[in-house]
Amino acid sequence: MQISSRFTIALHILTAIETFKDEYHVTSEFLAGSVQVNPVIIRNILLQLKTAGIVQIPRGRASGSITLLKKPEEISLLDVYKAIEPLEHDTLFAFHKNPNPKCPVGKNIHNILDERLLSVQKAMEDKLAAMKLSDVLDDLQKLM
Repeated sequence: MQISSRFTIALHILTAIETFKDEYHVTSEFLAGSVQVNPVIIRNILLQLKTAGIVQIPRGRASGSITLLKKPEEISLLDVYKAIEPLEHDTLFAFHKNPNPKCPVGKNIHNILDERLLSVQKAMEDKLAAMKLSDVLDDLQKLM
């Protein structure tokens, strides 16, 4: 299993928005230069972050910079994850659709794994919820 790079790109974007807010006009093109991806990818992720209430995107180039709508200590990595990687049916692990009900493994595998996989998902979500964008920014400041 691998989470797409869109999650780490979103964290990069949010960190850059906060880091450069007072020095630069932060646009999708500016962010694309920092992430080194196509501005369209940045715009798509920004739209997801906007829909989740995490960023504000001004209309038109001259309108201003992209900004955070919340303080960095109010934005958890789980908030970002849920905005970028929406879960189907709120479950991290997808099950194959038609295990053989006549097979002892096929008819029982779902029941055997459900609680285990749910506990893995909960552990990941709890860890992400405890980590804040402000933690990322603090670590960045130590390295600059």
